[in-house]
Amino acid sequence: MKRIKISDLFASAKIGEEVLVKGWVRTFRSNRFIALNDGSTINNIQAVVDFEKEDESQLKRITTGSAISIVGEVVESQGKGQDIEIVVKSFDVIGDAHPDEYPLQPKKHSLEFLRENAHLRFRTNTFSAVSRIRHNMIFAVHKFFNDKGFYNVHTPIITGSDAEGAGEMFRVTTLDLNNVPKTDEGNIDTKQDFFGKEANLTVSGQLEAELAALALGQVYTFGPTFRAENSNTTRHLAEFWMIEPEVAFNDLNDNMDLAEEMLKYCVQYALDNCKEDLDFLSSRLIEEEKGKPQDQQSMELIEKLKMVVDNDFVRLTYTEAIDILRNCKPNKKGKFQYKIEGWGADLQSEHERYLVEKEFKKPVILTNYPANIKAFYMRQDDELPEAKPGMEVGTTVSAMDILFPGIGEIVGGSQREERLDVLKQKIADFNIPEDHVWWYLDTRKFGTVPHAGFGLGFERLMLFVTGMTNIRDVIPFPRTPKNAEF
Repeated sequence: MKRIKISDLFASAKIGEEVLVKGWVRTFRSNRFIALNDGSTINNIQAVVDFEKEDESQLKRITTGSAISIVGEVVESQGKGQDIEIVVKSFDVIGDAHPDEYPLQPKKHSLEFLRENAHLRFRTNTFSAVSRIRHNMIFAVHKFFNDKGFYNVHTPIITGSDAEGAGEMFRVTTLDLNNVPKTDEGNIDTKQDFFGKEANLTVSGQLEAELAALALGQVYTFGPTFRAENSNTTRHLAEFWMIEPEVAFNDLNDNMDLAEEMLKYCVQYALDNCKEDLDFLSSRLIEEEKGKPQDQQSMELIEKLKMVVDNDFVRLTYTEAIDILRNCKPNKKGKFQYKIEGWGADLQSEHERYLVEKEFKKPVILTNYPANIKAFYMRQDDELPEAKPGMEVGTTVSAMDILFPGIGEIVGGSQREERLDVLKQKIADFNIPEDHVWWYLDTRKFGTVPHAGFGLGFERLMLFVTGMTNIRDVIPFPRTPKNAEF
C-alpha cells in the first residue's frame, strides 16, 4: 500500500477507505488516541488504537517524538475539531524517542528554548507553520519574477568588493592563521592567499546583478548574504537571504511600482495558499498578547496582511517625513529615543513605525534621501523634490525605502547612478579605490542607461507574513554573534 500524506488524507480520503500513514507522534492519550503529524499540514490526524488487542510492549514505544507507521480505516470522527480519524488495524514503530531524553514533550516551550534545540524545532506547530510559509514565499518570489519575464541570476557568494561600502564583511582566507605571511612593510600578504587578493562573503549581489540587467534587461537575485555586524537584536542576522531585482531603463517611480506590486503579490499568495498556518499563527499571536495593554497589542495577523494588499502605499519624500516627525507629539514630548532635530537625520525604526502605524496606518514609501546617509551607487537628484535652507542639487539621491507595520524598513532601493563622471566622483567621496570596481565603471562607459533596483531582506518579509517578532525564528538555523550551532 502506498503512503498517503496527512494533508491529502484530509483533502480527499473517503469514509471506509483503508490507508497507510506515517509520521511522528505528537501525543498518545489514554493508551488509545494517537495524534500523528507528518509535516504536510498543521493538523494532526487522530488514530484510535484498541489497546486490549495490541502488544503492551509495543504500545509503550508509542511516545511523543517517536516515528510510527499506521494502517487503518478512515471513519467519521466522534471527537470535536476533526471530521475524520483512523481506526488502527496495525501499527509499526519505525523510530523510538525515549521520553526521558526527548526535549519536546507536549507542553509549552519558550522560543529561546526552541532556538537552543533548533535541530528539533521543526517538529513544533509554530515552526512547522513558519517553515511551510517560508517555502510558499520562496516559490511566490520566483513565480512573480518568472511571470514578469525576469531572469534569475546567481551572483557570487565570495567577492572582492563591498557593495554597501559598510566594511562589515566576513573575510574568506586559506592562509595559515598561526603563521600569516607578511609583506616587507609588515602587512598581510594577500597575494599568497587563495584568490591572490582579499576576498569576503558578499553583503549584496546588487552590483553584479546590475551587470546582468545592462544586457538582459530585467534580472533578479535570490541568495544568501552576510553582514559581520556585532548586533544582537530581534531584527539582525549575520547570514540572511536577499531578493534583488535590477531593471534597465527603469527610473525611481518604476522601481517603486515594481516593489509595491511584488510585496502585494507575495502577501496575497500567503493569504491564498497558507490559510491554516496563518490562522494558527494568528491565534498564537492573540494568545501571546493577551496580557499586554490594549494600545500595545499588535494588529491581528490576517487583518494586517490584508491591509497591505488592499491599500495603495503612501509615497512621500524624506523631507516631508522629517517635517511630520519633527512636529509630531512623540518627538515634541521626548517619547522617541532618537529625537528628530531637523533635515539630515538618519531615521530609526521607531520613526519609520510611527509613520506607518500612527500617521498613515498603511505602508509608506519614503524617497529622495540625503546623499550622505545612502550608498555610493544611488543616483544623485538633478532637481530637489522641495527646497529647504542649506539644500542644493546633489544633496539628495533617488532612493526609496518601503516601511511596513511592525517591521519598519522592509525594502531599500534606488535608481542607480548611470553617469560615469558623477559615479567616479561618488566613489572617490566614499574612499572606494577605483581599481576595486573597474568592472562596474565599465558598464557606464559602454552603453550606459538609466536603471533601478531594490533589495528585500527575505527574513524581514517572513517576520511580517508570520507575525513572529524575532528574526531568529523565521530562518531555520540563525547565525548571530557567538552562535553558529547546527
